[in-house]
Amino acid sequence: MQTYRQALAQASQFIKDHDQFLVVSHVNPDGDATGSVLAVAHLLHFLGKSYMLVNEGASPRRFSFLKGFEQIINLSETPVDQRFRYVIAVDVADQERLGEIGPLFSDDAELLNIDHHPTNTRFGQVNVIQPEAASTTEILYDLCQRHFQQAFAPDLAEALYTGLLTDTGGFRYANTTHKVLEMAADLLTYNLRPAKIAQYALETITTGHIKILKQALDTLTFAYEQQVALMSVSLEAIHQTGVDRDDIDGLVGYPSNIAGVKVGILLKEVEQGQVKVSLRSRDTVNVAEIAQVFGGGGHAKAAGFTYRGTLAEAKQALLAKLEEVLH
Repeated sequence: MQTYRQALAQASQFIKDHDQFLVVSHVNPDGDATGSVLAVAHLLHFLGKSYMLVNEGASPRRFSFLKGFEQIINLSETPVDQRFRYVIAVDVADQERLGEIGPLFSDDAELLNIDHHPTNTRFGQVNVIQPEAASTTEILYDLCQRHFQQAFAPDLAEALYTGLLTDTGGFRYANTTHKVLEMAADLLTYNLRPAKIAQYALETITTGHIKILKQALDTLTFAYEQQVALMSVSLEAIHQTGVDRDDIDGLVGYPSNIAGVKVGILLKEVEQGQVKVSLRSRDTVNVAEIAQVFGGGGHAKAAGFTYRGTLAEAKQALLAKLEEVLH
């Protein structure tokens, strides 16, 4: 069995040996995905490598303060007429989570897969998977510490810190370890402004967020003696309020933060017959295992999946599974 150190060395060699990289993350990227993509970009730039950053859709505007953010191509708006042999995928648990990026891979494409999800399917030719890491940027930090120490600079440090900050919930989640805080402290020596990063990445909300929150709170329901709290966002509500994905981000925190709730759920209708389900756990319930039943994945405390059907059907199927888990 390959050790973590050996995997990092193999990833380092992959990067050193090749050029003209495609760097990708998962659909609907979060702070860790965005920070990881930009950290890889800063590393490749330092090494004099050429690269392209692509995501199936838009990257969250709240991370636009990060250097290089404007380089991330939204494939749904800007077609890419190029195919790549060397691909670096960060924070992607399985190939389906890449979305519609596949046509950009050449027939002989080689993938470097760097991720911290325990459900990762190891779909790369080179896989650096560390489920104990709080974020994918923590793995990238280890990679740079061991093999590219000279690459550390403020822009790289800010991207790494942002991924770490967001995936630990501002250093509040159970994945906040001694190593996480040591890493954060080291990154802050590169003259970062942690208050600014926290304000943009965690605290700033849009008026659209308030509009859709008001609608979503009207749907809040409880189940199994208030061990489960659910909220939903319908297509009708999205059209009425005129919000986008950025506005909806973070809503799952409201049901999951209610006292006594073990599992908080947000069901979001993304199109007719398709519902995106986000799960959060504050207790011993492993929501990643629940998500896997429905073809999704994630972490023990935060996971998700896409359900083919209506909001009502998604809710019914999920509650049936939760009944097994809770009772």
